[in-house]
Amino acid sequence: MFDTLMTLPLFRGVSQERMAETVGKAKFHFLKYLPNTTFIDAGERCTHLKFMLGGSARITTANADGRFKVAQTLTAPEVICPDFLFGIATSYPCSATAIDMVNILQVDKSDYLNILSSDPIFLINYLNYLATNAQKTIDGVMSITMGDVETRLALWVLCLTQARATDIVFTARTRDLCSVFGMQRSSFNAAMSDLADRGFITFNGQEMRVTSRHAMAELLNAPQYV
Repeated sequence: MFDTLMTLPLFRGVSQERMAETVGKAKFHFLKYLPNTTFIDAGERCTHLKFMLGGSARITTANADGRFKVAQTLTAPEVICPDFLFGIATSYPCSATAIDMVNILQVDKSDYLNILSSDPIFLINYLNYLATNAQKTIDGVMSITMGDVETRLALWVLCLTQARATDIVFTARTRDLCSVFGMQRSSFNAAMSDLADRGFITFNGQEMRVTSRHAMAELLNAPQYV
C-alpha cells in the first residue's frame, strides 16, 4: 500500500518512513465500489480527498445545460479533483462511476490539513498541483481565441482532462463548438479531418474521441500537460 500511495502526485517524494507515520496518525478510510456504481455525483460537496488505489473509473463533466460534455477514464493510482477541497466552489464538477472494482482511500479535509502541515513535501506537492491546474485553466480559456484551429482544439483537450486520462470523449454539436471557437463550420471540419488523418482523433457530428492525449501534448510541444 505504501508503494501505491507514494506514486500519487500529492504524496510523491515522501519517504516511506514519513508515509508510515502519516498513515498511523491520520484517519484513512478504505472503500470499495462495485462496477457501474457512481461514487461521486456532480454537484456533491467535496469534503474528503478521494485517492484511487485500485481499478478504474469514468469521470464525466458537463456544463449547466448539458450541451458540452467531456468524459475520461482514470486508472489507479489517481486522485479525483483535489483542487475542489478548498476555495469558494467546494462541490465536485464531475461524476465518477466505477468501471471495474474501485478501491478508494478517503481522507477527511481536517485530516488532510494536518498532513499538509506535517511535512513541507506534502504542502509543496499540493501547491504545485493547484498551480498547474490554475495555469491550465488560463491556457484553456486563451486557446479559444488564438492560434490555428488544430492547436486550439488540442490545447482544449489537454486543459479539460487529467494527465493520465484515457478514452477521452467530447460530446457536443458541431455548431456549438464552432460558436465557442468563433470559426466557420468549414474551417472546423477541415481541422477535425486533419487531426483524424494524423491519427489524433475520430469524430462525427456529435462526438470527438481522442486517440491519444499524449500525442496531443506532443503536437503542442507541451510536456507540462503529460
